[in-house]
Amino acid sequence: MARRPIDVTIPDFTGTRVVLTGGSDGMGLIIATRLAAAGAELILPVRNHRKGEAALTAIREREPKARVSLRSLDLSSLESTAALGEALRQEGDPIHVFIGNAGVMNPPERQTTVDGFELQFGTNHLGHAALIGHLLPLLRAGNARVTLQLSIAANQGAVNWDDLNWERAYNSMGAYSQSKIAYGLFGLELDRRSRAYGWGISANLAHPGIAPTNLLAARPEIGRTEAVPARRVITALSRLGITGTVTSAGLPALMAATTPGDQGGKFFGPNGVGGVGGRPTEQKLYSRLRSPEDARRMWDLTQQLTQVPLSTT
Repeated sequence: MARRPIDVTIPDFTGTRVVLTGGSDGMGLIIATRLAAAGAELILPVRNHRKGEAALTAIREREPKARVSLRSLDLSSLESTAALGEALRQEGDPIHVFIGNAGVMNPPERQTTVDGFELQFGTNHLGHAALIGHLLPLLRAGNARVTLQLSIAANQGAVNWDDLNWERAYNSMGAYSQSKIAYGLFGLELDRRSRAYGWGISANLAHPGIAPTNLLAARPEIGRTEAVPARRVITALSRLGITGTVTSAGLPALMAATTPGDQGGKFFGPNGVGGVGGRPTEQKLYSRLRSPEDARRMWDLTQQLTQVPLSTT
């Protein structure tokens, strides 16, 4: 089935400093390449420097004048997020766009971060939230647009408030959904607090739909030696034009991060049936993300768990 071209228009980003996590492969690399082409100064924090160097090469092959550099980051380590935050604060340059795209999904058994948190909650949510906390002065100086990459999984499951680390009864997919719901609640609360206290930051959410990205590929670092079976099905559906492609999956986040104007508190994703593919558009918030009380609760718990103050004062 022939696909109709799907794309978004990105304005000139010359003079814009962008921090993008998860930019070394898949849809993250697509996002990185597009932003570099638009003139952004791009910072790619990576855990795997071999993959990071390969990404730099790929970006520069497409965009020889790209301004892009690597930094070290392991989102499963609060010490690592603090180190990156300190390094960027020492550089002192305002950050104009932050896209939190990195993540892990469905380890074959319960695992924890170096700080003792369930791996998906600790990496997908707490690691990003801690990094944002460390970067708040730079984000405020840049009147930044923050975009958090969620998942269609945030439309199912719930936050396991009484057992955030899933120590009593582990469900890998349930823990993944929780991590993305928590991340979304945090992003919406960031936008609310910025408006209330005049921080100058706006925050949006995005989700990529479903596409054959590397999220479900073999991931030896989390104990998954083979791709999950669903990846084959998703690849077949992508070829038929039912689900998205790796390229289209990155477009909602690009739209959330680059659309001019006051875009805070919005949610972007594909417009196809079930949100699995299609053109990027603004969408209604998933039901799990609509409670301001839950968002405030998650904000406070995040500060407590990370020990990172989420304030610019």
